[in-house]
Amino acid sequence: MATVAETISDDLKTAMKAKDTRTLSTLRALKSAIKNAAIVKGGADGVLDEKESLAIIRKQIKQRQDSIAQFESAGRPELAETEKAEMEILAKYLPTPLTEAEIEKAVDEAIAETGASSRADMGKVMKALQEKTQGRADGKVLSQAVQSKLA
Repeated sequence: MATVAETISDDLKTAMKAKDTRTLSTLRALKSAIKNAAIVKGGADGVLDEKESLAIIRKQIKQRQDSIAQFESAGRPELAETEKAEMEILAKYLPTPLTEAEIEKAVDEAIAETGASSRADMGKVMKALQEKTQGRADGKVLSQAVQSKLA
């Protein structure tokens, strides 16, 4: 199975051939962000593992979500639409997100594993939960689910 970085490179070539400028520019920016992170990590020959690459993709999506909110509040719907389209392109490279039922089950399991009983134990639960979900759920959603269970 190809890594995320390999898939992005392949899709970049496909976008070039298809003259799909939006996908091309989005993937070039993503590839650049991944390469920059790899350089920061290990110098010119640095390489990111799968988890780190997915974290970069999530960061790129988060940046676009922030931009969408700013563009919409500034009355610039055309720019917000561009950001939404780019976000959809990036989302294709993330693993399938967990459903609400899966999140709830994972929260229950993490609470049971850590023996948490109050909000003071939230850090332990979140650490276990993030390992369990492996980035397939937004941290904010997980945090809210844990808070509701540890109220």
